[in-house]
Amino acid sequence: MDAIVKAAMAKWPNVPDCYGWLGLDARGRWWMRDERAQAAGPFAGPGATPASRGAELRHDKLIAFIGRNYAADDSGRWYFQNGPQRVFVELELTPWVWRLTPDGAVHSHTGVSANVRDTLLDEQGRLYLVTDLGIGVVHSQDVSLAADAIDAGVWLPPRGCETAALPALYGFVPSPDAARRRASASSASR
Repeated sequence: MDAIVKAAMAKWPNVPDCYGWLGLDARGRWWMRDERAQAAGPFAGPGATPASRGAELRHDKLIAFIGRNYAADDSGRWYFQNGPQRVFVELELTPWVWRLTPDGAVHSHTGVSANVRDTLLDEQGRLYLVTDLGIGVVHSQDVSLAADAIDAGVWLPPRGCETAALPALYGFVPSPDAARRRASASSASR
C-alpha cells in the first residue's frame, strides 16, 4: 500500500466506505460506476447491462494506483484503499485476472506475480487458476498459453467447477454492495 494512503488513513480514520462505484471485469479492466450506471443495474450477473457497467478507466497512473492499493478484508470483500476511504469493488467473476507470458510466468491484472497451484474449468469454458494469491480467471487472450502449460505438464489438467460456487469455495464476495444491501434489509426486517 502506498505510504500516502497509509498516512491519510491515520489522519482520517472514520471516513465512510464506498460501495458500488468501482468494478473489475473478467479482462482486468476497471470501471467507474457513477450514479447513472448504478441505477441502470448491477455490474455483473442477471440484470447487468452495458449501461450498468459504467465508464472504463483508461488513465495509466490511476489504474496503477488502484492496483497498488487493492486488497481484501477479512470477509472476502475486495477494495481499493483510496486515501482514507475504502472503495469496495464489484467483481464480474473473480478478484484476480491472470495474464500469462510465453515463458510460463503468471501475473495479476495489478502486476503481481503468482504461483499456480490448481486449474479449474467452468461450465462456460472459462479457465481459472488457483494461486498463492487466490483464485482468478485467465484473461481470454492468454488461454492458449495456459493450454500450452497444461499440455506440457507444467500445471495439472483443469477440474470442472460451477461459476456460482467459486465465491463460497474461495472466500470472496462478488458484490459487496449487494451483500451490504441484503444485510441492511435483514436487520431492518427484525
